[in-house]
Amino acid sequence: MNKVQILELLELVKNGGISPKDALLRFQIAPLEELGYATIDYHRGLRQGNEEVIYGQDKTSEQISGIVSNMLRRGLSNIIITRISQVSVEFLLKQKIDLEYHSVAKLAIVQHDKTAHQLGSVLIASGGTGDIHVCEEAAVTAEVLGSRVTRLYDVGVAGLHRLLSKQKILTTARVIVAIAGMEGALASVIGGLVSCPVIAVPTSVGYGSSFFGLSSLLAMLNSCANGVSVVNIDNGFGAGYIANLINRMEGIQQ
Repeated sequence: MNKVQILELLELVKNGGISPKDALLRFQIAPLEELGYATIDYHRGLRQGNEEVIYGQDKTSEQISGIVSNMLRRGLSNIIITRISQVSVEFLLKQKIDLEYHSVAKLAIVQHDKTAHQLGSVLIASGGTGDIHVCEEAAVTAEVLGSRVTRLYDVGVAGLHRLLSKQKILTTARVIVAIAGMEGALASVIGGLVSCPVIAVPTSVGYGSSFFGLSSLLAMLNSCANGVSVVNIDNGFGAGYIANLINRMEGIQQ
């Protein structure tokens, strides 16, 4: 139950559309639902502003379907499923579930509400084309949660002029997500050019000594640029979520 639904319920009580006792019952059954293999947190939207996100990897198609179906029965929308396989997507579609799938990001949105306005300015920048799957996970996440997103791909330090030619775009962003593998230098370069927060995402892209993203992770953690924070390797979702929180802080201008 999110804030909008709670306000609607309180308005019903105020206008006599529902008794206080029945409203209390709805609140009592709202917080959690035990499915045996999962416990759905229905108060996540109230506490954090966004509904619980489903991590699709390592869940069976049947488990994902069960969680989604129960969330839909509670009237939830914009349900995000990350790291979901094509097999699970096809299974959900056969269940007649309203699903929008982003194959590059491996992310699905159930009951996507496209009427909400996208606000502010989140910039997603990638070091190379190989990082785009992580970029899209971050970008789509931020967009679904209500942020206006600009993509700036393949602007890594191997051709620094590509990034420097986009300085106007960089300086107008409220928050930037810098995504790179290899030596992970992109975040430091961007951090030295802008005054807004920079969220660095190391990726597992790189040759042998990159250790599946560990080298870029350590490089980003040791950045000398101010205002750079770091999330885990390939964690586009986490970066997109945080970027949206920063972007939509009180006082945001459309």
